[in-house]
Amino acid sequence: MSDLGPLFIAVILFVLLTPGLLFQLPGKQRCVEFGNFQTSGASIMVHALLYFALISLFLVAIRVHLYIN
Repeated sequence: MSDLGPLFIAVILFVLLTPGLLFQLPGKQRCVEFGNFQTSGASIMVHALLYFALISLFLVAIRVHLYIN
């Protein structure tokens, strides 16, 4: 049996934290912009740090596991 929890968590967080898809932090004109489909260097860095923090929380601290037979 393989542990698919880390794979699903990583894919879901990657899709949700893609800069400009759902939100962009920091935005071009405001602090947070929603659904503008644009990105910047600062936005990429902020979203990468959020991704790292959340993936660390879910995989190391909470230890999410999902086994499929």
